[in-house]
Amino acid sequence: MHTTLIEDLGDELYAAWSGCHTVAPLTERHPELTIEDAYHIQQRMVGRRRQDGARVVGKKIGVTSQAVMDMLGVYQPDFGYLLSDMVYAPGEAISMAGLIQPKAEGEIAFILKKDLMGPGVGVSDVLAATEAVTACFEIVDSRIRDWKIKIQDTVADNASCGVFVLGDRLVSPRGLDLRTCGMVFEKNGELLGTGAGAAALGHPANAVAWLANALGALGVGLEAGEVILSGSLAAMAPVAAGDSLQVSIGGIGHCGVRFTA
Repeated sequence: MHTTLIEDLGDELYAAWSGCHTVAPLTERHPELTIEDAYHIQQRMVGRRRQDGARVVGKKIGVTSQAVMDMLGVYQPDFGYLLSDMVYAPGEAISMAGLIQPKAEGEIAFILKKDLMGPGVGVSDVLAATEAVTACFEIVDSRIRDWKIKIQDTVADNASCGVFVLGDRLVSPRGLDLRTCGMVFEKNGELLGTGAGAAALGHPANAVAWLANALGALGVGLEAGEVILSGSLAAMAPVAAGDSLQVSIGGIGHCGVRFTA
């Protein structure tokens, strides 16, 4: 794909984000779009946001659970960049005014104390490089109309990043079996879903290892101090103003989030 078109599509997605509106699926208009092209578009979109002053504070792995794959019709992981303007504090209300068509995911987040650079990163390397894990909510949001996405669409759209909230408790991963940590997901006081760490590519640290190796192939590493979101442990939940969500992950802790108009 020509560089000019890549830049134009990245600028289009940036304008959709800043103006809170959707665009027609890129893959409908450009069926020749490859995943490699999509990551170049992502870089353009993220670069525009960084020009506005946003900083990279971490990275995310998307489409790691079968439930999300089935919901979106996308059957391989992807990654995106977490920026400083995506972060909400525990208990802070999230305004729907800055979102378009959001959905919530309960996840395990990793806080790194050491750099990780692929290739060859495994689960043990991830755990050794991790300072702590915490429960979190990722609020994914798509600039692609009606979530009609193929893998190229969501990759180009920075892996459908919206905003995220970390729990208020940080726990060492040593001594925990992250595969079997069970998650309970509630919306407005009602049970919405359950899951376990194994939903994220068999082990949340395996998802982080996948990310380190995928980025390493591009000459990019995971850096000490970064937040890494390891992927949803259950199906995504649409949210609206007035909703209140809670997630509890065994051995790790809780995270709550509420939405206002």
